Amino acid sequence: MRSINKVIIIGNVTRDPEVKQTVSGQPIATFGVATNRDWITRNGEKHTSSEFHEVVAWSKLADICNKYIRKGKLIYIEGYLKTRSWDTPDGTRKFRTEIVINDLIMLDKRVPGETEDLGTMENDQMPMEEMPEEAIPVEEP
Repeated sequence: MRSINKVIIIGNVTRDPEVKQTVSGQPIATFGVATNRDWITRNGEKHTSSEFHEVVAWSKLADICNKYIRKGKLIYIEGYLKTRSWDTPDGTRKFRTEIVINDLIMLDKRVPGETEDLGTMENDQMPMEEMPEEAIPVEEP
């Protein structure tokens, strides 16, 4: 039987991308995205709920994120969920679920001075499953 692991979100960037490199020199950008859900109760009360997502971009897409994505920008991303785990020095097992993106569209209007047409960007990333263990960044959240 088939399975699907696909994520599509539109949200605001919560922090500027942080870029690191694997041992082989491949860039990895990490940043946060917030999505909101609004609803009205039967009593007419308005409510908002926010979700915060950890996002990872690899390779050329990581470089593009580092160059153009900034806190507050509205973006559309597609990718898949990936859960990492690691042991802390005190022996506690930690887990983090991230969205590994392979498509990005910047939805904010262009800032004066931006001349490059970015539009949709496909990631030519190497899947985490194929990365050597020492190349996958492991850090506490």
